[in-house]
Amino acid sequence: MFWLASQGADVFIPLGTHPDCDLLADWGDRIDRVQVKTSGFWRNGRWEVRVSTSGGNQSWNGIVKYMDPSRCDRLFVHVGDGRRWFIPSTSLGGRSGILLGGPRYAQFEVDPGHPLPHRASAEALVER
Repeated sequence: MFWLASQGADVFIPLGTHPDCDLLADWGDRIDRVQVKTSGFWRNGRWEVRVSTSGGNQSWNGIVKYMDPSRCDRLFVHVGDGRRWFIPSTSLGGRSGILLGGPRYAQFEVDPGHPLPHRASAEALVER
């Protein structure tokens, strides 16, 4: 939200649970439906980002929603080292996941950002 506002957008959160977008960014001449994802999964020199959705926070109803450009206009991604991307949904190459940090989406990287907070592992929490 902060990044979108710093770029000149008025940012709105849809009321209730909206399955296709997390934010609306009003740029004055257009409104972008924005899906927001985070990832802390680094493998083989790339950030793996899941862009499909399976169920909700409490249970899985068996329905998988794949990324579809007809349901959102942009994907905003914030990864573990703080880097951020603002990708047009029509430029996405994966329906269920994408890899960031290489040349494919480099033109859409917008900000080195701030690292995501480290989540302690289950083992570390037990030790406390």
